[in-house]
Amino acid sequence: MRARRPKRGTEIMHIRKMTAHDLGCKLEINDAFIVDSFLEFVIKDQTIRYTVQAVEPYEKSYTVELAQDGEEEDYSNYIDNPDQSVYLAFVESHPQPVGQIVLKRNWNHYAYIEDIKVDSSFRRHGVGRALIEQAKHWARGNGMPGIMLETQNNNVKACLFYESCGFIIGGIDLNLYKGINRQSRETAVYWYWMNK
Repeated sequence: MRARRPKRGTEIMHIRKMTAHDLGCKLEINDAFIVDSFLEFVIKDQTIRYTVQAVEPYEKSYTVELAQDGEEEDYSNYIDNPDQSVYLAFVESHPQPVGQIVLKRNWNHYAYIEDIKVDSSFRRHGVGRALIEQAKHWARGNGMPGIMLETQNNNVKACLFYESCGFIIGGIDLNLYKGINRQSRETAVYWYWMNK
């Protein structure tokens, strides 16, 4: 059953670290989104710029794709680990998490956002921004120079969201997703936020 969408800004939200108690609970966060455009890139003067190109809309869900591949999320190694953590977002009217962010210390000392998702019923209510702020706090608290993450050029709303949170494009990879599907138009986009 879908949760009722609250009025924007009317619910109290809190974020907490995942505990061992949460491991037995199945997280049911609907991460589906509509792809209706792609970012197209131009590199000029050591800066990556983009334009937005419309495409025929279709729905995409990474959780569904992982399940089809037989992969399951196992966060047991994240509990009480100083180099990786999972945070869950809750709102007062909903007993289950409505958002999640998965963080780890990357090999290059950045905090790496492995995954961030907000249930489709709770988007545009500040949940994603609160999770990003938690990631910034975690990175600062652990002495990291910043945060990095990877998303795709077909997740335009996510790309615009990261940009609005102070992230900049640090690189793109045209071939990353061609290993899954040689005809894929998906481009990996690497976003960075630098700790001040």
